[in-house]
Amino acid sequence: MGKLSDKAVQAAQPHDKQYGISDGNGLTLIVKPNGSKLWWFRYRFAGKARTLSIGEYPFVSLKKAREISFEAKQSLTSNTDPSAAKKEAKSALRQVHEKLAFDASSKFEAVSREWFEKFSKSSNWVASHSSKVIARLENDIFPWLGERPVGEIEPMELLATIRRIEKRGALETAHRVLNTCSRVFRYAVASGLAKSDPASDLRGALPPYRKNNHFATITDPKTIGDLLRDIEQYQGTIVVRCAFALSMHLFLRPGELRKLQWDWIDLDESLLTIPASEHKTGKKTHEPHLVPLSKQAILIIKEIEPVTGSGRYLFPSERDKDRPLSDNGVRSAMRRLGWSNEEMTPHGIRAMASTLLDNMGYESRWIERQLAHDEQNKVKAAYKRHMHLMYLPERKKMMQDWSDYLDGLRDVAMKV
Repeated sequence: MGKLSDKAVQAAQPHDKQYGISDGNGLTLIVKPNGSKLWWFRYRFAGKARTLSIGEYPFVSLKKAREISFEAKQSLTSNTDPSAAKKEAKSALRQVHEKLAFDASSKFEAVSREWFEKFSKSSNWVASHSSKVIARLENDIFPWLGERPVGEIEPMELLATIRRIEKRGALETAHRVLNTCSRVFRYAVASGLAKSDPASDLRGALPPYRKNNHFATITDPKTIGDLLRDIEQYQGTIVVRCAFALSMHLFLRPGELRKLQWDWIDLDESLLTIPASEHKTGKKTHEPHLVPLSKQAILIIKEIEPVTGSGRYLFPSERDKDRPLSDNGVRSAMRRLGWSNEEMTPHGIRAMASTLLDNMGYESRWIERQLAHDEQNKVKAAYKRHMHLMYLPERKKMMQDWSDYLDGLRDVAMKV
């Protein structure tokens, strides 16, 4: 084993001048003033001191650098200069890529468009998602990499292009584009046009764009309208589509939504009653949670009733009707529509509704009761009884107003 450790490599800080830290056996970590870290293998061949550049950390890990330096040391025992061998390998690879370059179909843009045509159709992407995917490639990738043979693009070359997006402050877009490029490269590998996916070597190269532990959500009315439009256009199962649509009007916890039972619904009273044992707060208060049903929510329930009304659950599992929809049912629908986990989550619908209703002037106590949040004042909570009935008339109006508001946002988005 060498002298360095992963923690030591990570902890190495830049100085005013470049310096090196030896791992032993010729392997050295070079730390540059700009913070970049390079692996060098120092050796002697034919009586002269030479240096083999192995790669940049963290794209080349300590373990990988040791493996490469060991192979280089092995080549010295057979009187082969590892630097010359590397140049020969690069030259041979370049010749292969030059041959591929004559074929226009091997260019990154051509391969990307071929991938897009196949997967946007086979995956049933909605039009809004499809347009976003191809527009990002056309605006941020094709001008710099479009004419390059897909099998010739190196990780650092791709990263330099992605950094352009990051530098303009669009970190979320940078992550999305890098993920799309990775899918294109994997398609190229499967098509025999590339040896590997250079995007996979860039994991961790971009800083995360969510720095809190809150559930990702959206609060911009236009963006909410876009999400509602996408739900309308969702082409998956009716069970998932109705669950997704209803979640926007009820903003229950995801676990409560997917386990909704037909016995809990009273359409005559326009009311959903979740037993105390089936919701988070009820397990502490021993009281049910009452959810007023708007006209829009009732329409969604009536739409799914002919399909699942004879069973126990509104949204049963596709594989087993006696079990509720899986945890990932609505989440997977979001991803399929192009909404990333960092952008929106099923649980984030609750935060979205809370924020918007507060901005619309509704009393926080009505909102908190509708969200079935715990009473923060434990003394008050101890003396309160029948909390599930609190502000019920006010909440009925608020929930109908909320559904009407969502309809307005959706209708605007559908016209765009």
